[in-house]
Amino acid sequence: MIEVEVAYATPERQEIVIVSLAAGASVAEAINASGLRQKFPELGLGELAVGLFAKPCQLDQTLAPGDRVEIYRPLLNDPKDARRQRAKINNKRG
Repeated sequence: MIEVEVAYATPERQEIVIVSLAAGASVAEAINASGLRQKFPELGLGELAVGLFAKPCQLDQTLAPGDRVEIYRPLLNDPKDARRQRAKINNKRG
């Protein structure tokens, strides 16, 4: 057995759940075992963006003891577009 953390956060709250899984378990299995899909209904829709210690990975990635699975929320704005908008505003001011 291995223990891993599964983390998900919204602007209002953060949940970190420690789960015990069989060696060779995947990211998807850890997420399912965490119960976070039941606590956060938005996680039940479509493909999830996930990572291990802030590095993107696939749901079928095999876990190691002590890994931290992170579930990412979709971006509301493209960061590049947001930077362009800020640059336009700053250029108009100066």
